[in-house]
Amino acid sequence: MTTRYRVEYALKTHRRDQFIEWVKGLLAVPFVLHSQPTGVFETRTNSVKMMAAEAHRRYWEIMRDVEVMIDDHIAHQEVNLHGQSKLKLLVPSIGTFFTRLPLADAFIYQDKKRFISSRRFVPPSFNDVRLILNTAQLMGVTAAGPVDLATFDGDVTLYDDGQSLESSNPVIERILYLMSKDTKIGIVTAAGYTEAERYYGRLHGLLNAVKASTILSAAQKQNLIIMGQYTPLNSAFLDIIQLTIP
Repeated sequence: MTTRYRVEYALKTHRRDQFIEWVKGLLAVPFVLHSQPTGVFETRTNSVKMMAAEAHRRYWEIMRDVEVMIDDHIAHQEVNLHGQSKLKLLVPSIGTFFTRLPLADAFIYQDKKRFISSRRFVPPSFNDVRLILNTAQLMGVTAAGPVDLATFDGDVTLYDDGQSLESSNPVIERILYLMSKDTKIGIVTAAGYTEAERYYGRLHGLLNAVKASTILSAAQKQNLIIMGQYTPLNSAFLDIIQLTIP
């Protein structure tokens, strides 16, 4: 159930990603120009297909243009001039990009799943753009070669809000696969617990799977970080990381 706090938080414009809002605004133009919100008894299917094809082309072109601007921003980053990129001028809050984002290909993938171009009454939403960006991030990371570090949010990403990561969750198998390839895994959470047992309660499915895994070496098992490092030496399978300051 969505809490009042989360609803009010989401409605504050300064809490929403300004880059996503900017892209959503760009996509709103071809939606207004090419969508055909006709009556429910519309029978001219060819007209609807033509509308969807034209909207797809325009959406793809916009995502491709944004992709090129991100490439330009990355090029400026490499010479410490990211503040002078066109994207930075258009979206002042934009940060640093660590990988390319093939947005055009990501849009094609998500359009096949979400039928964004075929909509006549609902324009591309914040979540549509967010999913396209997430897909582009995955495409960019995998194309760049082996991944050294993968971080995941807890609530609403690995499991439902306020719930736990159960052993039946299909994401566990995929996390173990990444760890078997020497990818370090970080679980980022705002829970703020100070006891390892509390984290074990929320993430027991993953921690038990790591302990029982036969495909991970002892060193690979220690590549799981959740406000502490995996250890087989206590019941919560987590231990405090002792930092040494040189």
